[in-house]
Amino acid sequence: MKTIGRTTWAIPGGHIPLRSTGPEPDFTINDELCILNAGRQDAKVEITVFYADRDPVGPYRLTVPARRTRHVRFNDLIDPEAMPLDTGDACIVDADVPIVVQFNRRDTSQAENALLGVIAFPVD
Repeated sequence: MKTIGRTTWAIPGGHIPLRSTGPEPDFTINDELCILNAGRQDAKVEITVFYADRDPVGPYRLTVPARRTRHVRFNDLIDPEAMPLDTGDACIVDADVPIVVQFNRRDTSQAENALLGVIAFPVD
């Protein structure tokens, strides 16, 4: 399989609300990255999160094995610091090899749940 994707991706809009409906953790509101590494080399990924009223935080580091996918919930990003709730954010995803990034949001703020999925913006 040929290598696909880009090494830098941008997601301009994120938000983890304070309240959810339904039992945790299944019904916890979350923003999530879906990362595809179709290449033959593991991808070293760094995520930097931006805010409107404070300095960026990161990098959050992770690895996506070669020829695999990985789903990463923003709720689970804790090092270098946990993501704040009820705060708008954006992020840049950088990798050392080409990857494909999708952004998903699961909104459980009301009984009628919603799921949104969009491809991130390929920067390079």
